[in-house]
Amino acid sequence: MVERSGRNNRERRSVAPCMSTGAWILVAAVVLALAVGLWRAATDGRFRGTHRVRAGEAAGSGAVPADREAEAVETPPGAVLVAEVGETLGERATLLQFSSAFCAPCRATRRVLADVAGVVPGVAHVEVDAEHHLEAVRRLGVLRTPTTIVLAADGTEVTRAAGAPRKEQVLAALATVE
Repeated sequence: MVERSGRNNRERRSVAPCMSTGAWILVAAVVLALAVGLWRAATDGRFRGTHRVRAGEAAGSGAVPADREAEAVETPPGAVLVAEVGETLGERATLLQFSSAFCAPCRATRRVLADVAGVVPGVAHVEVDAEHHLEAVRRLGVLRTPTTIVLAADGTEVTRAAGAPRKEQVLAALATVE
């Protein structure tokens, strides 16, 4: 029998099969992509809270003159935008949708919101092209398309969803409107 020296055994142990750095990076990238995908799937299209708009921003950019300040506070920015695009607010609520031309989820959202507006009495659906109304997008804090904002009968924002909501989610959001 041939005896191996201690040095060779140490070298052999250090060469033992283990994952290379590239394999660890691949595993980390897959885990990260999975985590982000699960987070997006869980939060996409869910209605949450409202976006607060300061009075000065509601009427446009810059400061509001003192004599017009009360008027700017009384007219919610959602109601101003609906009037700008030539539509009217619904008797009970308005589903204000921000979309863009090449947005595939926007088309699905349009169908869902139009269906809900047709089924629920007093609810109107207004679609706004985000690319053509950039000032309104900034004023209302819209960060992505589709974004759906539920407006009360007076035009105040009740809740909003970024992403494509399901019909059940829209109906549940409308149930919170007084």
